Amino acid sequence: MSDAQDGAWLDDEAGRLVRPYAVSNGRTRPTAHFDLLTLVMATGTRPKTYLGPDYDQVLALCGGRPLSVAEVAAHLRLPAAITKVLLSDLVTHRALTTRAPRPIEAALPTDRNLLEAVLHGLRKRL
Repeated sequence: MSDAQDGAWLDDEAGRLVRPYAVSNGRTRPTAHFDLLTLVMATGTRPKTYLGPDYDQVLALCGGRPLSVAEVAAHLRLPAAITKVLLSDLVTHRALTTRAPRPIEAALPTDRNLLEAVLHGLRKRL
């Protein structure tokens, strides 16, 4: 769908002219499990059938780097439940891949010596 056709779904003042449940054809339950921190990324495979402008927007968002479900929902300005339905459709079409987020402990190991040095430096400044 072209940008001119996509523009028919949006209004500068009113926002989205289509109700969120209409975007997902009335479905509120995804076929795949996602939580808000699940990371999604486009695979480069396009669905064989055209799914709609919201699906195109998801694929454009997720093309460069993994995004969380919450981030995708915020960019789309859709409720998380509806976003999860869209994402699960794209996973079914093999256009998206998912992965669990890295636990914070694994991403940022705590170095006690570093923390003590920072605390010492803060105390010196006071």
